[in-house]
Amino acid sequence: GSAVNLGGSVTIQGETRPTFSSVTPSVIENTQTSVTIAGTNFVTVPLVTAINSTTGALIVADEVSFSSATSIVAKFTISVDGTYKLYIENPDGNAVQSGAVLTVSDAPAWTTAAGSLGSNAAGSSVSYTVAATNATSFALQSGSLPGGVSLNTSTGAITGTESGATSETTYSFTIRATDAQGQTADRAFSITITVGINNSGQFN
Repeated sequence: GSAVNLGGSVTIQGETRPTFSSVTPSVIENTQTSVTIAGTNFVTVPLVTAINSTTGALIVADEVSFSSATSIVAKFTISVDGTYKLYIENPDGNAVQSGAVLTVSDAPAWTTAAGSLGSNAAGSSVSYTVAATNATSFALQSGSLPGGVSLNTSTGAITGTESGATSETTYSFTIRATDAQGQTADRAFSITITVGINNSGQFN
């Protein structure tokens, strides 16, 4: 669109494309979640689409908020777990596509009811197992287990032979389940250790 004299020259302005640098958080669940996308040259208001890295399915953001040329917030509701690329297109058509940067995954969901796992006599064998869907590991987050009893961090099994109790004691503790994406879910449990009356008779 510029007039140029014979033998003259003109500088043509190149297109300014947006760039992508990061998304926070990078792991979300299936419920509607806001993510903050950082980059450059964003123009109000970009179109933001998540692209399933395996199937190519497109999920347009429910809502996009323009914060600045270097930051936008997109709300996504993505029902299918997997990894996703992000496609960001400014109103002028200039766009950028990221690599696989967003992971959609359900957090662990406990299937073992909270509360008491049961009662055991002092000195007896203790055996319980706690479970949560999608969990890849378990950890004692707070509280304590009965003496001689331990948690298998891979399987959720709580086993051992009780030792040390001299009176009836309820041990309360919280176990954290963690999935492959680092998402966590905590649940509170308890185990009661009973102690018989000293020198009492016993009928078999």
